[in-house]
Amino acid sequence: MKKSEVEPVVARNRKAAHDYQLGESWEAGIVLEGPEVKALRAGRASLVGGFAQIENREIWLHGVHIPQYSQSRWFNGGSRRKRKLLLHRAQIDKIERKVNESGLTIVPVLLYFKDGRAKVEIALARGKKTWDKRHALAEREATREAERALQRRLKGRSD
Repeated sequence: MKKSEVEPVVARNRKAAHDYQLGESWEAGIVLEGPEVKALRAGRASLVGGFAQIENREIWLHGVHIPQYSQSRWFNGGSRRKRKLLLHRAQIDKIERKVNESGLTIVPVLLYFKDGRAKVEIALARGKKTWDKRHALAEREATREAERALQRRLKGRSD
């Protein structure tokens, strides 16, 4: 019996949570070439600026940066080339319907290895307006300040 083991996250798209309201998410396999896998295992990748598109009932990941592995003997196809994502047909159709109806976009959130295979977590996202971003930052800062005040009070200090 094989134990499902998740290795540490290779790349996380923190900017996605800031720029978008994230909705439903899926785990997808990603088609990579040999040197790209080696570069990912070395922890070298960036999801910032990445997005996914549906073309001919297939889903493709664009703009994800996986640099060339320095010890590879042959050139891999480019650090920002488009890469195919592996999902079931029903999942792709569901995503396509939601994107077409609601005007959502598909963004990569996480890149990690699971059972030795590279996986990407993609999410449906709606862009935030500038005031939404400022409001979210202010809210997060207020929450942090309240937690700090509570910790000071619990420790018996009154500043």
